[in-house]
Parts: sequence; C-alpha cells; structure tokens
Amino acid sequence: MSITREQVRELAEFQDAQCSAVSFYFQPSTPRNKAHKEDTILVKDLAREAVRNLETKSKKEPARADIERIQRLSGELRSNGAHAKAVFACAAQDIWREYDLPASLPGTQLFVDRHFHLKPLARLVGAFPRLGVVLVDRHRARIFDLRLGELTEREGLFQSLSRKGRSDGYAGYDGGHAQRRVEDEARQHFKAVAETLKESLEKGVFEKWILGCQDVHRSQLEPQLHPYVSQTLLGRFQADMTRVTADEIRTRAQQIVEQWQAERCRELVSQVLSQARSNGRGATGLRRVLRSLEMGEVQALLIGENLQAHAVECSGCGHLDAHIVSFCPVCGRTTQEIVDVGEAVLPWAIRRDIETFYVKDDPEFDKVGNIAALLRFRAAKVQPITSSAADDLARAGAAYPGRLRRFASR
Repeated sequence: MSITREQVRELAEFQDAQCSAVSFYFQPSTPRNKAHKEDTILVKDLAREAVRNLETKSKKEPARADIERIQRLSGELRSNGAHAKAVFACAAQDIWREYDLPASLPGTQLFVDRHFHLKPLARLVGAFPRLGVVLVDRHRARIFDLRLGELTEREGLFQSLSRKGRSDGYAGYDGGHAQRRVEDEARQHFKAVAETLKESLEKGVFEKWILGCQDVHRSQLEPQLHPYVSQTLLGRFQADMTRVTADEIRTRAQQIVEQWQAERCRELVSQVLSQARSNGRGATGLRRVLRSLEMGEVQALLIGENLQAHAVECSGCGHLDAHIVSFCPVCGRTTQEIVDVGEAVLPWAIRRDIETFYVKDDPEFDKVGNIAALLRFRAAKVQPITSSAADDLARAGAAYPGRLRRFASR
C-alpha cells in the first residue's frame, strides 16, 4: 500500500533505545539478463554488511531477525512491478510496515539505527501537497487524488447532466428556449463543480489542485471559483474527457507539480537568503536552523544536496546541538554524534508539518552552509528547549497567519 501523511508522522516519532530500528528501501534496477538476480544479490550484500556492523553491539538479535526477513523478501520484490518498496521494522517493538513508492529512489539502501531513516522518503514527499486533479466538460466532472505517482478516482461526486433535445418550433422560439435551458444547465453544473472544490479544500481532502479541460470549458468554470480555490490552483492542461487516458492525466499532472516544486524552491531560497541578510524571517547555517527548529519558529526547511555537517543528539530529550559536546545542555544526559544532520532534522520537520525542499546546484545556498529555514516568527528569547516543549510551541505556531501545512502526500 502507499504511505499516508499520518503514517510518515508515526515513523518520525519512533525511536528504539536498542538501536534496532531497521529501514529498507528497494529501488528496482534494469535487469542485465533474464535471471533478474542483480537486485537479490544487492539486498543480500546489504544484509550481510548490516549484520557485520551489528556484531559489535550487545543487543543485536531483534535487528538481525528483521534483516533476515528483509533478505527473504528480496526474492519477491521483482514481482512488485514498477514500484519501489520501503520497509520499516523493529522486532523489539513488534513493528513491520511495508509501503509501495514510485520507482524514483536514489538506490536500494538498508539502515539500522535508533530512528527510522526517512531521507529517501522525504525526497519524494517532503514538499508534495495533497493533490486533486479535476477534469471537466459541460456535463461531467471527474476528481482524482494524485499521491506518490498513483492516480485514484474519487467516485460519485458528480452525475452526468441529461442533454435536452432541441426543436426549433414556430419561428425558432422553441429552439432558442431549449438552447437557453442547456446553457443554464451547464452554468449550474460549473457552479456545482466550483462549490465541491471549495468544500474539498476546506475539509482538507486536498491542498492544491490541477485542472484538465478544453479552453471553452475553462472560461466557464473559472469565473465560478471562489478566490481561495483559484489561489490553490497549481496549473492547467488541455484534456478531452472522452479521450484522455489515466496515464496521460498522471503524466501531465506530474509535470505541473514538478514545475511548481522547482519554482517554489527557487522562490523560497531567494526569500530566505534575503530575510536572513536583513535579520528578518530567515535563518541560515546549521546552528541557527537547529535553534529555530527547537523554538518552533520554522515554516519551511531548505536542505542542500551537498550538506555535510556534524552535530550531536541527546539520548534522553532528543535535543540537537551543532556543538560537539558530551552532555546535553538541556537535560544533562549523554549525547551521541550524528554524521548525517540532514537525516537527523527530518523527524523534527515531519512532526511539525514543515514544508521541506532539497536544494541542488545553488552556489549562494552553498555559501550559507547548505541549510536554511523560513521562519513563521522570531522568538524573543533564545535558549534550547526539549523536544516535547518544541512540539507544543510548533502546534501553537500552527495557528499563525500565513503558515504552510504540508509534508507528505496523503
């Protein structure tokens, strides 16, 4: 099954003191021969290496059992078709979760740690809104959900309108009357579509939407849209409802989303750098971004593809610190060093519904440390706080005007 936003949050909140949380990502490769054994061999190699790394740890049996189960699963993965696969497991806490993903992961990977590794997942869904795709003509409307590359039609939202017969009658009077009746029915139909879109957005069925129709129908629908609905429209594409296929709908919608994401990322980078220079609602550099995350200030998070930085995480309260200290400045517990900071900040971002983008090939962004954040506000007093207190602050900040609520596609 595909993963939902709520399930991503659950994964972000999980931790295991025995460091036996197993994260497995399978990216199908193009087979070199009919045997199709390359993927199976790669999974076995990853499993063997993970078990070797566990040899130095005293409590390794729960993780070993999950790794062996993943290795057995590898023989069935090729039958998964064009999908990639993610598995999150922790036998010590009786957890085993499997999810289908688009086949666009960076590669097949296996991790064993205190937390589940979510970076490959975040690259797919970090800035992907709950998305609706709407097809309309004069008589019908079809609404789809687009999530992680899967297009699913929402049934029963609209009924096709009956087409009235036309007869000109005496001096064309009846013909004109029938034509006006047809036009009025079409106008009522477009008003009903607009109202359903408004209700769907208000109820959170989707956050953004894409319109597919012919230009003549677009000119009739768009004047009926509520301003809020118009603002959430990502883009449009030409479509004849009687001919367009599901693959065509999905492809055109994905192109629009990818273009929007690229533009949104560029806008955010420019805005954050400008705000940071003026000491406004922008934070750059690892130390400032970690502080802002813990204070619940962050609205959007930007992580560079080239981010390389070290930090420490408290084994007790979860505090992240850019200073390599042995003891947590918040609760006094021991800390452990984190090599992949980009991975460590993701649970914070996911739990708080922070819009997350990965920035690629941007020299200006490289100069500020390959990590930055757009802030909802700046806290008056700056001091490290616990993870639970930061969650409370973030929930309070969620009501702040202009916030963005987005992390995983539902």
